[in-house]
Formats: sequence, C-alpha cells, structure tokens
Amino acid sequence: MLLLRRASRQALAQRRALSAAPITSAEPAVKPARPEFSSGPCAKRPGWSPAVYESAATGRSHRSAIGKAKLKEAIETTRQVLNIPSDYKIAVVPASDTGAIEMAMWSMLGERPVDMCHWESFGKGWLGDVTSQLKLDNVTEITAGYGELPDLSQTNKDHDVVFTFNGTTSGVRVPDLNWIADDRTGLTFNDATSAVFAMDIDWSKVDVTTYSWQKVMGGEGAHGMLILSPRAVERLESFTPSNRPLPKIFRMTKKGKLDEALFTGATINTPSMVCVEDYLDALQWAQAQGGLNGLIKRSEANLEAVTKWVNNTEWAHFLAKDVSTRSSTSVCLTLDTDPANVKAMVKMLEEADVAYDIGAYRDAPAGLRIWCGATVNTEDLEALFPWIEHAFAECS
Repeated sequence: MLLLRRASRQALAQRRALSAAPITSAEPAVKPARPEFSSGPCAKRPGWSPAVYESAATGRSHRSAIGKAKLKEAIETTRQVLNIPSDYKIAVVPASDTGAIEMAMWSMLGERPVDMCHWESFGKGWLGDVTSQLKLDNVTEITAGYGELPDLSQTNKDHDVVFTFNGTTSGVRVPDLNWIADDRTGLTFNDATSAVFAMDIDWSKVDVTTYSWQKVMGGEGAHGMLILSPRAVERLESFTPSNRPLPKIFRMTKKGKLDEALFTGATINTPSMVCVEDYLDALQWAQAQGGLNGLIKRSEANLEAVTKWVNNTEWAHFLAKDVSTRSSTSVCLTLDTDPANVKAMVKMLEEADVAYDIGAYRDAPAGLRIWCGATVNTEDLEALFPWIEHAFAECS
C-alpha cells in the first residue's frame, strides 16, 4: 500500500512537472512566399517588381500632357474597376486617406448637425477633429467598443453622417448600407480606405468616399482618393464654412463652383508620378482578376482560410464578435495569452521572415492583425498558420 501511494505521488508530480514545462513545437518547414501581411502599406500584387516603374513619367511635370494623361487614366480606370456612377466625381488628392477625409470634412461639415459613428481608432480620430478642430457643437457620437458595431439605425437622415466602412484597427466592418435612407437630406461621409476594392459599396448610399492607394491595392503612401456624389458637389457649391479658414490643399471650388480640373487629373499639389504608375499597375492587375468581383472573391477566400484555422484553434479568436461584421481585409484576432507573449510572437515571426507587421494596432486589444486583402495569396496565409502555432508554443 505504501509503495502504491508513493508511486501515485510520483506520477502526480510528473504530471505537474509536465504541465508546468514550456510547450515546444517543431519549426515548420514551409514559409509564406510573401511575408507581407501589413495593414498599410499592404502587400504588392502577386508578381509585382520595380520594373513597373520603367514607364513612369519621371522627370516630367504632372501638368505635362503625359502627366495629365496618366492621372486621368488613374481616375477613369478607378471608375471602371469600382463601378462608380458616371455622374460621381473622382480626384487624386494629397496626404493619403487622412488628407481626403479631412479635405471633405473641413469643406462640407457645419451646414447641419453631424452624426459621428466610430468603433475603432481612426473613426474616433475623425470625431476628435470635428469637435476639437472644426469645433462643431451639434454633434452626436454613435459608438461601440473594439469588436462591436454600434447601432447605426440611430443615425438621422437629416444629419450629415461620418463613418468608416471597415474599421482597420478593429477588423469590424458594416455588413451593408441599408441603414442609410434613400430620402436622406444629409450627406454620408464614407471612409472606405481598407474596404474599397475588397467589399461591395452601394454608391447610391454614399456621398463622400475616401481611400488611399496604400491599402487594398498595395500602392505607395501619401496619395488619397476622393469620390463625390452629385449631392456632395451641390453642398460644396451652396455652403461655405464661415468660421474657419481652408488651406489651399482643401479647396475644391473656385468662385462658388466646383473646380472641375481637380477631377480630370489636375491635382492640387504635385503627385509622385512613380506612385501614379504603381497605382496604374495595380488597377491593370485588378482588371485581370475580373475587376471588383474578382478582388472581392480573393479577399473573401483569405477570410475563409483564417476562419477555418480559427475554428480549429482553441486559443485564437476573432475580435469581431458578429460573423456578419468580420472584415475580409484587416482581420483582427485575440489570443489566449498575455500581451507580452503576443509581442514576443510578433517579433519572432518577423525575425524568421515569416510575417511582417502583424501585431494589433497600438490602441486595440492585444492580438494579431493579419492583412487579407486581394493582393495576398491564400496559400501564403495557409503557410503562416503553422508558424503562428509554433510561435504561440514557444512564447506562451
């Protein structure tokens, strides 16, 4: 009996020792062919090389015939790929998506009350600008925490509404735009920077849409796109903010009328013709994928791959709680481990040249943010998952 008790105690001690020992796993044999999973700037399109710049109008004025032609081509090819209505205006503007949305808000907000919808860092930033910089006082905040979408039915059709189509730092998107009234009198401002080219946008529901080349299309930074409905143009021509100056780079009208030149390739400031060429290359690749539908399918296939892995991994979870609101581009995950361990995992994966820049945004809950837009190949994600498991085992 004494021997049995001693053997039992020894077995218990061994089990406890094993449970306390660090879990290790073998390093996977295969790495992603392209480890670029950053949420901005994002991965280049498959097959990209610097050779695309050989036909760039370098050393030429953006106001030369060739410069204007390339900028106009960028605008019109964007219209074709995104199926933007012919009466909507499109412009290349300074300072990425931030410049585009600020340009629109500073030029058009203040005519009526504003509903600010946010559920992550960038949307919250736009709220801060509207209240602290524009100093508008008739503002309603409609918000939810990370991982959730606020009740957008609270918006008022007679107010201007500012929202992000896809919360880049939370991985939470609007599932549709049915909450926007067709008979609205206010304008809708749609920050679509990590949604456009990956999600279907009902253009009849949005009046101002902004994005940057550096997100879904994998372009270079510093250039934004601004898309205006006829109703937005009407606002520009009928309303002039009286309580604030407009910097030159925000001005879209001349003598009370829309400056049409801005929407045919005559940019406010000097764009990089190398970046323009890069964007044109991405648009041509998009057309080769079948246009918008092909891009959406690629992004959704990537989300499906992540979903399958998460469903089979008990310690990984989507930050977005509702399946219908899960982003197919900036996919955000939480892990059942300490934030310090997550940080160590991210560092380990980067040093192994397996995944670059996949840590959660600094203001978001600790976890991983894996870019799954159309320029990412599904097979690279599938090669990444065993490495995440390996890093979790080594760092937890």
